[in-house]
Amino acid sequence: MIVTVLIFVATYFVVAIGRLPGFRLDRAGAALIGAALMVAVGALSADEAFRAIDLDTLALLLGMMIVVANLRLAGFFALCHGWIVRRAHRPILLLIGIAGVAGLLSAVLVNDTVCLMLTPLVVETVRDLKRSPAPYLLALAMASNAGGVATITGNPQNMMIGSLSRIAYGDFAAHLAPVAAMSLVVIVLVLIVAWRREFLGRARIGAAAPRVTVNAWLLGKSLGVTAGVILACFLGVRPALAAMLGGAILFLTRRVKPARIYRDVDWSLLLLFAGLFIVVAAVQKAVVTPDLLAGVHELPLNQTPVLALLTAILSNLVSNVPAVLVLKPFVVGLADPKQAWLVLAMAATLAGNFTLLGSIANLIVAQGAARRGIRIGFWTYFAVGAPVTVITLVLGVLWLAR
Repeated sequence: MIVTVLIFVATYFVVAIGRLPGFRLDRAGAALIGAALMVAVGALSADEAFRAIDLDTLALLLGMMIVVANLRLAGFFALCHGWIVRRAHRPILLLIGIAGVAGLLSAVLVNDTVCLMLTPLVVETVRDLKRSPAPYLLALAMASNAGGVATITGNPQNMMIGSLSRIAYGDFAAHLAPVAAMSLVVIVLVLIVAWRREFLGRARIGAAAPRVTVNAWLLGKSLGVTAGVILACFLGVRPALAAMLGGAILFLTRRVKPARIYRDVDWSLLLLFAGLFIVVAAVQKAVVTPDLLAGVHELPLNQTPVLALLTAILSNLVSNVPAVLVLKPFVVGLADPKQAWLVLAMAATLAGNFTLLGSIANLIVAQGAARRGIRIGFWTYFAVGAPVTVITLVLGVLWLAR
């Protein structure tokens, strides 16, 4: 048990900080090493390790990545960018447009990929308009986190929760889409207050809409498949099956080389998930004894505020996906596991707005901006992220506890 715990702690340390100091080991590599060591020391058998991997989650994530890759190649994200630029005649309208589009797209697609596609476009826009880039990039990152709350396909941890809980897609959205909408409003208002001179003046902005190359055939096909996937989920089809069928249909083409799609799939994220499933299963087998479960159940985790606070703290310590895995064995035994899963999804996602390191989406925006000479500092983010997180978590708790 001691060796199992040490492997778990070492794995989560690297996952939390992103890289092993002095080595080129990243999060996915750490998860793979941790999983292999768990089997090597006998914490799990090989068969138990394979069974621990939730294939529904991996299939859902892979399918959505394929859909998003096709949308990017078709020019969909560039079209969204051009739509914002043509209508944003004032800085405050540009802010609302970026937050709204990022939130809406993240509610349907994976928020990390939305940030990956939109960051260079937002940087290009604010530079052309000679605006301060920080608030617009913060709006992109925070709105993508908030929008991802709305649905099972909004972010990786929601995908995992959807697979583990078997909550229907429409039921999930009915409970959490209002929380996402309220959170987007809070983000815009806090950014306006923080950058009052930028947004409350009378300045007008204007820029020619960028020229966009669109593959009309691929765009129509990709949008049709995306709508079909979401509709199928609402009609009760397992999200993983719907996403994989959608991705498979998009591979039936004579115009797009499969290699272009493969390059847009985040294979390291799939490896990270598979490794963490095994690591957590080993700890659960060795450590989560009936006595421990009984002790944890003495805590008032069935109370929405308590579970939300614990989830938010843990999500900022080890990141939101690992936090969900750690809390899984305690959630399934609660009196109302469906309510607990919804609280877990809400708190783990909104907690990602607390610091720059709180979610992968934040890091994607920060790194994408840095490559283009724009730095978003930790404290710049925290000054806005902390109040946004506190306010949205309170609103989320009040909504779910009503």
